Amino acid sequence: MTRWTRGDWVAVARRMLAALEPYRSPLGARVDLPGPPSRSGPASDGLEGFARTFLLAGFLVAGDGGADPDGWLERYALGLAAGTDPTSPEAWPRLDELAQAKVEAASIALILQLTRPWLWDGLSPGVRERVVDWLSGAIGGSYPPINWVWFHIIVESFLREVGGPWSAADIEADLAVHAGMRRSDGWLSDGQERAYDHYVGWALHLYPLLWTHLFDVTGSLVVAGVRDQWADDLARYLEDAVRLVGVDGSPLLQGRSLTYRFAAAAPFWVAALTGTGGLAPGVIRRATTRMLEHFLARGALGANGILSLGWGTEWPSIRQDYSGPGSPYWACKGMLGLMLPADHPVWTSPEQPLPAEVGDEERVVSAPGWLLSARRDNGFSMVLNHGTDHALPGDLRSDTPLYARLGYSTATMPPSSGWSRPLDNTVAVIDSGGRASHRAGFRTLFAEERPGGVLLAASSGPVRWVDIDGDRSYDHGKGRSGPVTPGPVVTVASVLRGGTEVRLCRVDAREPDARWQAVQLGGWPVSGDDEPLWDNDSCVQVGRLRSELRPLRGFRRGGMIVEQDVTPLGRWTATPWLATESAVPLGEVLAALVVLGRGSPAPVLRVVADQVELTWPDDHRITFSLPEFGDGQCP
Repeated sequence: MTRWTRGDWVAVARRMLAALEPYRSPLGARVDLPGPPSRSGPASDGLEGFARTFLLAGFLVAGDGGADPDGWLERYALGLAAGTDPTSPEAWPRLDELAQAKVEAASIALILQLTRPWLWDGLSPGVRERVVDWLSGAIGGSYPPINWVWFHIIVESFLREVGGPWSAADIEADLAVHAGMRRSDGWLSDGQERAYDHYVGWALHLYPLLWTHLFDVTGSLVVAGVRDQWADDLARYLEDAVRLVGVDGSPLLQGRSLTYRFAAAAPFWVAALTGTGGLAPGVIRRATTRMLEHFLARGALGANGILSLGWGTEWPSIRQDYSGPGSPYWACKGMLGLMLPADHPVWTSPEQPLPAEVGDEERVVSAPGWLLSARRDNGFSMVLNHGTDHALPGDLRSDTPLYARLGYSTATMPPSSGWSRPLDNTVAVIDSGGRASHRAGFRTLFAEERPGGVLLAASSGPVRWVDIDGDRSYDHGKGRSGPVTPGPVVTVASVLRGGTEVRLCRVDAREPDARWQAVQLGGWPVSGDDEPLWDNDSCVQVGRLRSELRPLRGFRRGGMIVEQDVTPLGRWTATPWLATESAVPLGEVLAALVVLGRGSPAPVLRVVADQVELTWPDDHRITFSLPEFGDGQCP
């Protein structure tokens, strides 16, 4: 099973760094990569290219004990001198002038600390003074109460290490923000909204333990017990995270900043680096190597060796407004393992299989409200989502496709058309204009395991129609705003067993509305370069991946929507759908069988009054009631 060695990782890192040479600015302070600019502008983008690739150079040199035969640190030293010189034509934006500089300053400070004997200690006093002055713009600065607080902490901690100015009050306040983002089972939300995504791993778990590992802070800025708590949180989080890696190495296609790609490997590496996390070295090696292989095999490093804005190859629709040409190089966090020397157990131990390579796994992931399924015969992982929407209960914005869908997987991605035409993995009310409703801001009712390997989750809330055409706000992954037309309460429940979901829904209102034309249920979108095959029996297949959507109760018609170039996973995308025949049947339980790939045999559904009963071929049976899900919410 073991194929990649540390030498293979080093070869990739050296190739990536060498490819940057044509794009370094004359004085070295910027790496001006090709591609559309971010909203922060070219000067910021050049700084971003410098800072994020500096991560890779630092990891590589540190892991080789300071050996730097290619002279990477010398190149970055020249850039430090020019970027922090206010009279230089390549002077960097100051932290108190441009918010994005606060992000990039953290990467610079982190690598200056990591490579301190070989880089910082060799800089001239004047350059060191200018670097300290530039970083000092962080002191007392305003940082959003999300993962950004760690950029603040890292910069001020480096200033403290080198005798510069810093603020204990800033760090204390930022640590309090981090503590407020902790949720159950080792998960954290990136802010107070229900924003569960890859930032949990590549930021909110990465920085705390890396901070205590690289900086002299334990016992002074943070008590040992808190560090132990962080380690325990990481271990519990990784129990879920390792099951969210597909057999092919793909991370879950969910959440913002997906162009960071194999940065999703970062929490595994920080576990190996700090001796925490609970995973065997061979499992860490397998998970991280498979991720890197996954993206390299799909052309993430183009012919010029540059990471483009995309997933595999370039795909500009994946970007947010803050994404610039250098943004994808946050992926370098996923190469943190280069810090580990060649004799570390993670490099010397044989690879061990991922959980999904060994057997079938299904579990409740409580904090984000997910039901997780990873089945060996499918080779991918999926989650059914009843707790994540990048919103708070009662929010009136539109659904955001990468957060608010009812399902995500390592083999599918919501189509980019889903902002205006939500279909995939939705339950929506269709109005007289043909518009689908939005449900972000719902309440999570529960996510639990029942006897017999049955997982059950439900969510409920008033839906609405949102006219987002006039919203010109920046895209940070949240829903969009506009004039709102209120709708009824929609309750959705998922029952999962053996990779097969029964999706149930109910629409409740005090009285009917003639504008409510139908209930529509969308299945899994499947993408690939082969044209879709539709068997007219509720199943569509693209390549080897199939999406099944079979009516069980209340749905009378269906079909599929075929689109082109709406995901980075292939030219064609097909999404099956079902709908009721006419007016919305208020108070009636509707149900469908929803399967991605192969599932186990379907249960038989029976609804009597308020009771739902499901019976599987092995005679296992569960019953539950749907009406109370919507109680007290009807408009």
